[in-house]
Amino acid sequence: MSEHANVTVTDNPEQNRYEAADESGVVAGFAAYEQREGLLIFTHTKVDDAFEGQGIGSELARGALDHARDTGLQVRPACPFVSDFIDKHPEYQDLLTK
Repeated sequence: MSEHANVTVTDNPEQNRYEAADESGVVAGFAAYEQREGLLIFTHTKVDDAFEGQGIGSELARGALDHARDTGLQVRPACPFVSDFIDKHPEYQDLLTK
């Protein structure tokens, strides 16, 4: 999936979330979602306080959105963080559901 700045983003479908882990495998944050036919609804994003201000949230959003694109899913950002990220990165606008 996505790997940048010592962060790896992976999908954890058993927990319905994308996880960002540091180089030692510690989960630094997650983006929770609900999946429906052809659609990911991002419901909540959380970065652990110990990792705040390190760009983890942005890498998490980028990795999750890239994965949605790669798997042909549309996106509905019910989570304010993911919504703001898409607003600031117009290259992800095409993923938004109509």
